[in-house]
Amino acid sequence: MVYDGRDVSDQRPVQGRPSEDAELAARARDGDVGAFEELVTRYQAVAFRVAWLVVRDRGEAEDAVQDAFVKAYFALPRFRPGAPFRPWVLRIVANEARNRGRSARRREGLAVRAAAIGSGDAAPAPEAAALERADAEVLVAALDRLPERDRMVVAYRYLLEMSESETAEALDVAPGTVKSRLSRALVRLRTEVASAATVVEVESR
Repeated sequence: MVYDGRDVSDQRPVQGRPSEDAELAARARDGDVGAFEELVTRYQAVAFRVAWLVVRDRGEAEDAVQDAFVKAYFALPRFRPGAPFRPWVLRIVANEARNRGRSARRREGLAVRAAAIGSGDAAPAPEAAALERADAEVLVAALDRLPERDRMVVAYRYLLEMSESETAEALDVAPGTVKSRLSRALVRLRTEVASAATVVEVESR
């Protein structure tokens, strides 16, 4: 998949060093447009994936990302100094995409292909191993069947390789809520993976 002139289909989530993000965010809050543009460049691909997870439409996702970064720029005075920038801006992206989705939700079946399905060390539990073993097509179909709340917590934690605290920040919930929500979402995902695998097998005959 090409976004903003770059192929982002197989890229791992881009994550800057927290100290670098904090410095850039502080400079941006002080009016340094170049610093904010660097943050945009650093996170626009993962922001697009998050928006796609919500609206599941390329055009809507691109528009949501653009509008979200504009809103983030004007919200910089409210950004807490020292706070992690990535979950903060991704929460803005998700909210903007959600607002667009409510007014023009389109289903495309390619739901989460924008997310990097082969996640790495961020998934320590046996459930994560199941995610890695699952066929990509099956996993895409299974994730697409989950409610948005379940789909987003799984995507943030495992597909985008965000820590538990970052996931909580992005979802604007307590860390304990991430644990319980993720646990329930993985149970549902296992069920959907089994169901989707059966459908894919039948369709491939």
